[in-house]
Amino acid sequence: MVNQATTFRALHHDRSPGDPLVLPGPWDAASARVFEEAGFPALATPSAGIAASLGYEDGSTPADEMFAAIRRIVRAVSVPVSADIESGYGLPPKELVERLLETGAVGCNLEDSNHATAALKPAQAQADWLSEFRSLAGDRIVLNARIDTFIRGAANPIDEAVSRAHLYIAAGADCVYPIGAPPEALPTLRSRIEGPINVGAPPGGPSLREWGELGATRITFGPGLQRRAMGAVREIAEGLG
Repeated sequence: MVNQATTFRALHHDRSPGDPLVLPGPWDAASARVFEEAGFPALATPSAGIAASLGYEDGSTPADEMFAAIRRIVRAVSVPVSADIESGYGLPPKELVERLLETGAVGCNLEDSNHATAALKPAQAQADWLSEFRSLAGDRIVLNARIDTFIRGAANPIDEAVSRAHLYIAAGADCVYPIGAPPEALPTLRSRIEGPINVGAPPGGPSLREWGELGATRITFGPGLQRRAMGAVREIAEGLG
């Protein structure tokens, strides 16, 4: 029987340029069910969206609460779920893998900068850490390695992103995520990086098809969908006055 990690990994491959893998970001069980019912083949939780739903600032959700929220989302749907687990909450790789698998998630994002200091981690040290994570997770987790060069002020964010991508893919990453990369950078990244590339689609940017044609394999939305939903709730609330 094919497991969900295998199914999810396969969704990243053999895609045409205009058909990227689109992964909505549920922030709770109810939103997860809505996205599944809409026909999406997999989901990818946003840490910032979950934080907001739990009353925390982005990056300040306690690990126990984040894993509990992910578990509720996974339990609510039948499609594969990937979880944004930030930079790992300071947990050693063995514990991080175990806790992630306990939620039922079959994928994860791991970022390469320190949220508190906004500093990029040394690239080789991050690659070594990802390699240990991969060794422990085996093929049970689809690893999306986030690359923060565009949002952390790297001197040459494209070249640094490419260099880090090569290290992370060699370490076992299934996909890389140069978060904040502008549309004009994507063709260069696509030409210099082998393997799937995740793009975060902000409001008002290219269409999903256009992102795919520029080089995106997979598209996520961060907390954008949760924020749009809260905007709708605000309009409803204001209409009650």
